[in-house]
Amino acid sequence: MSSPLIVHLDMAEFCEAADLSDVYVIEIVEHGILEPQGAQPREWRFTDYELSLAKRAAKLRRDLELEWEGVALALNLLEEVQELRAENRMLRQRLGRLVVE
Repeated sequence: MSSPLIVHLDMAEFCEAADLSDVYVIEIVEHGILEPQGAQPREWRFTDYELSLAKRAAKLRRDLELEWEGVALALNLLEEVQELRAENRMLRQRLGRLVVE
């Protein structure tokens, strides 16, 4: 089985792909929404997952006019809902195998 390909982007590539300024990306990192590898912005490396997360964070901030703290909270809640839905699906499948109609 092959391992999944993880894309790593430097700051310039990330900003271009996310259509965000470097100042915006630094703010997102400072608020703990993104956690790139590397100690400083010029050393940061981002994954494709972080790219989609940054796009989602920017959209939440823009569409709902939230501060970064609100964006971080919204993202955490959305992730929790997604996990709960996945768990619910799994439990329904297990229950379906146990219940005979």
